[in-house]
Amino acid sequence: MTLSDLFDYIDKTITLKLILSGVILFFAVIILRKIIHSFFKKTDFIEERKEKTLESMLNSIISYAAIISFILIVLNEFIPIRNILAGAGVIGIIVGFGAQSLIKDFFAGLFLLYEKQLHKGDFITLNNTFHGTVEDIGLRFLKLREWSGKLLTISNGQIKTIENYNFEHMRVIETITTSFHEDPRRMFRVLEEACDRLNEELGDYIKMDLADKPLEPFQVYGMSSLNDQHRGYEYTITGLVHDLVYWTAAKKTRRILAETMYDHNILMAEQRVEINSSQNSEENDRYFNSNEKLT
Repeated sequence: MTLSDLFDYIDKTITLKLILSGVILFFAVIILRKIIHSFFKKTDFIEERKEKTLESMLNSIISYAAIISFILIVLNEFIPIRNILAGAGVIGIIVGFGAQSLIKDFFAGLFLLYEKQLHKGDFITLNNTFHGTVEDIGLRFLKLREWSGKLLTISNGQIKTIENYNFEHMRVIETITTSFHEDPRRMFRVLEEACDRLNEELGDYIKMDLADKPLEPFQVYGMSSLNDQHRGYEYTITGLVHDLVYWTAAKKTRRILAETMYDHNILMAEQRVEINSSQNSEENDRYFNSNEKLT
């Protein structure tokens, strides 16, 4: 059997032709994905997170293009493409009603990419409910890895609000509430000492300007409340850090502040509940009958 005879045999056998088409498309997707991955790995003209986001989106487009191509190949074996195009108007109306959510997810994915609302690897909060790291961005779905390890998959059309914690810098904001008996003048001296230690130990986390100077070092923002929930004076410490180390910087900031408060014997605020009781139990009986007494 010659090569020409083999092609004629494949062309006449629908099942074999469809299988061969599917295999070719499958390997084409794999090869294109490897080419794209290799391209972004060897280039650095844009930020790494943006490259990963663009790579993820291109992979999604390639996959959908391969699926649609295979569907058209299958349809062409039973219905000529010309007839399909002739009835495209009617088909478009039917698909429009039946795939509204699909179209919504598709355009929402394009807007996420175009408007640069998030990138792969960002830590975000979705719809004020879900918190985690963006693991994959597709044309239809967004995959979010929560801190517990669960992988959340949400359609792009369901995304209403995005809180992104990874836009180059984040501000660490920590509050300390002391007792009303603690001298505010002493507290400011202690907090200034704590900020000096923070700037020294967490210097690598602080966001720098072009002259390699801190944009906003750790500092005492001030007394943010005179009566924090009726417990004491509230003070606030702030510092601008790199977004990728925000959570680590915040944890270390709380540790250093706690150690400083302990070393200086600072009286922290405590929650107190006062209950006034009568000395004469007979007086309580006037207000409670036998079924209403507290036990």
